[in-house]
Amino acid sequence: MGRVRIAANLLGGLTLAALVAACGGSREPDFEQLDAEQIYKLGEYQLETSRRGEDAVTYFAEVERLYPYSEWAKRALIMQAFAYHKDRDYENSRATAQRYIDTYPAEEDAAYAKYLLALSYYDQIDEVGRDQGLTFQALQALRAVIEEYPDSDYARSAILKFDLAFDHLAAKEMEIGRYYLKRRHFSAAINRFRVVVENFQTTTHVPEALHRLVEGYLSLGLTDEAQTAGAILGHNFQSTEWYQDSFALLTGRGLRPEVKGDSWLAKVYRQVIRGEWL
Repeated sequence: MGRVRIAANLLGGLTLAALVAACGGSREPDFEQLDAEQIYKLGEYQLETSRRGEDAVTYFAEVERLYPYSEWAKRALIMQAFAYHKDRDYENSRATAQRYIDTYPAEEDAAYAKYLLALSYYDQIDEVGRDQGLTFQALQALRAVIEEYPDSDYARSAILKFDLAFDHLAAKEMEIGRYYLKRRHFSAAINRFRVVVENFQTTTHVPEALHRLVEGYLSLGLTDEAQTAGAILGHNFQSTEWYQDSFALLTGRGLRPEVKGDSWLAKVYRQVIRGEWL
């Protein structure tokens, strides 16, 4: 059996080489004269050797056109989605991945199609300053992968990307909050930092958000809120520079970090730190 398999692989390689040679480099073959597997393998060859994914899409699309109900057509469809993604043609990658999911929802590669669909959103998240609609869509698509295919490698990768995308949303809120704070629009700034503390508690931005709340509330003369923000910061992030800065701000005004009053921050302290879910 080993010799037969080696011979078959060798024959397949020689056949592919002959087909590539017959294409004359840039000239497309006569697809009508090739079977589904041959066209598919030419598409794979283009995907590996060409910088442009669209070169491979042509071959995979021909497999679908000429052999629409074959196993090779099924494979070709998911490879089209991958080839489009390689080209950063995210819209077509997403549409093709969705077409695979709609056509073959129970197939093994449906998980990969869902993952590609999520990546088509995630890979467009490149700068904090961009519109966050794509980030929300990426989070939804990544969550679908995690929930529907929890034991897959795609789910493990999706979890990491979900955390990064979630952190990205918090970063956007922080950016806007700093913008308002710098321009002394303290109430608007506080609203942004509050969103981070309440909705993004697992991200890396919470310590700074709490410090900025201390700054904002002190600027408005709301000392109870400022002291409470400092107390939460000191309880959870005492070793950070943000706590040191907040401590200096508060003590410089004769105040200290402690829970005072009945503001939303006091409720956060009671619920998150003391476990009093009221």
